[in-house]
Amino acid sequence: MALAVATCGVGYLPLAPGTWGSAVGVGLYLLFDSSSVRLMSEGAMRGWDASALTSLRTSGLLLIVVVLSLAGIWAATRAEGLLGRKDPGAVVIDEVAGQLMTFLFVPYNTGKWTVVVGFIAFRAFDIWKPYPIRRLEALESGLGIMADDLLAGAYAAALVSLLITIQLWL
Repeated sequence: MALAVATCGVGYLPLAPGTWGSAVGVGLYLLFDSSSVRLMSEGAMRGWDASALTSLRTSGLLLIVVVLSLAGIWAATRAEGLLGRKDPGAVVIDEVAGQLMTFLFVPYNTGKWTVVVGFIAFRAFDIWKPYPIRRLEALESGLGIMADDLLAGAYAAALVSLLITIQLWL
């Protein structure tokens, strides 16, 4: 069970398992986003407050990130023991959660360009690991596996939010 959760069905693919894990995160976000579009449309027709709907959408995505992160800490810790090495490449739930973190502050209906930019930004921060991301890898077991990707996702989220703001000004 832990290996299935940790690898998300793509961790054993031969090339770039982290990128495949990020792609799973993008797929989950697109599924979440399409559900959000429906919620926002139906809510607007019923006269619900747009800011409350936006807050509900952000809270829903945050809940998904938290649940995946907690499951990831457990699964990654178990996977390290089962696979006999620290931070095994097959463990990609950290990329899934980090990629979803990237989209946490993307407003409703901003366009698909944010998905492409978010994917590229997350992969760049995850590979580059600017300060203090690399230090988080030293944390114990699954916590270290998850924490560095979540911070890479937060960095990517800040960059995507900045680009959205710039785009709105243009």
